[in-house]
Amino acid sequence: MSIQAPQKLIDHFERGLDAPICLTWELTYACNLSCAHCLSSSGKRDPRELTTAQCEAVIDELQAMQVFYVNIGGGEPTIRPDFWHLLEYSVAHQVGVKFSTNGIRITPERAEWLARSDYVDVQISIDGATAQINDALRGQGTFDMAVRALENLAAANFSNPKISVVVTRDNVHQLDEFKQIADTYGATLRLTRLRPSGRGADIWDDLHPTPAQQQDLYRWLVNSGESVLTGDSFFHLAALGEPLPGLNLCGAGRVVCLIDPIGDVYACPFAIHDRFLAGNIIAEGGFAPVWRDSALFRELRSPQSSGTCTSCSAYDSCRGGCVAAKFFTGLPLDGPDPECVKGWSEDALADPLRMIPAGRQDHSRIAPAKACNESPVSTATFVPLTALSARA
Repeated sequence: MSIQAPQKLIDHFERGLDAPICLTWELTYACNLSCAHCLSSSGKRDPRELTTAQCEAVIDELQAMQVFYVNIGGGEPTIRPDFWHLLEYSVAHQVGVKFSTNGIRITPERAEWLARSDYVDVQISIDGATAQINDALRGQGTFDMAVRALENLAAANFSNPKISVVVTRDNVHQLDEFKQIADTYGATLRLTRLRPSGRGADIWDDLHPTPAQQQDLYRWLVNSGESVLTGDSFFHLAALGEPLPGLNLCGAGRVVCLIDPIGDVYACPFAIHDRFLAGNIIAEGGFAPVWRDSALFRELRSPQSSGTCTSCSAYDSCRGGCVAAKFFTGLPLDGPDPECVKGWSEDALADPLRMIPAGRQDHSRIAPAKACNESPVSTATFVPLTALSARA
């Protein structure tokens, strides 16, 4: 897990920084999968996605802003024809890259190329320690595909890849097994929270961990999670006891943000919705003006009300939880997290008048704008999503 920031740094983070600490960049909506929990509802390429030259201009800006590294995702970023060029361009301009992939393009040859590259980190997505659980969420054959990618990276002596796991009701009992997989391939385990956004909104009610499982997760992180990365995914669990290492506040528009494939900038990778749209890098003349001058970001960097959480003894630890999780479950942004471990959100979640915002366009279910978008990959077989596993 990441190191706890001193309180004076947290105070500074709340006011926003000159550049994001964690910038997520979705290069494309194209994907060979249709995962049930995809935050960006990826599938087909958007014909408006940024050109190679426009992407290079963004990287130039990030270098000038002294952004140390960028998280690249999608969709499946390696499907984009200029992905490897943009990776090289970024590293050559002193902007490190961590990219997330389902592993489809991590061939032995590409793994060797990555092993020779500097300032590049690879994150393989696996959401079940067995094929049965993983493939129910991500699609038939995806577990084997991810394992092949890890095998190729290990054979090429790629140093310390990451295994990214979205914790769900179906896989939370496999934490030890996930850690064993990571150890087998010389990787670091990264756990993230299931958010009710994108296609994840459709399965969140059925798949987010139960209160008892949240307690199990907290105890596991305390007892076994010293080398496990969590970022700010689970700071809402701090109300169960001692705060977990990491940033225990919402960093949206303060230290994090997201650039989507067409250049829209959102306050948070988990809050892709018009409510959290800060601007567009093309319309605003670049990323830096949006980060510096967006009205939304100025609002988020101003003092925030703790609302109904003010009187809770755990507020200083969990800060009310995740704004995105609250928004996409129709809860007040200044109220408790929908997975509040104190149970303060239960009445609000049971309210029949709760207004859940409409989801964004699902890019796997729209007609392609051009014939070339019919198949997002030219050298890979499309892996369909299988039915979710039956539940008692």
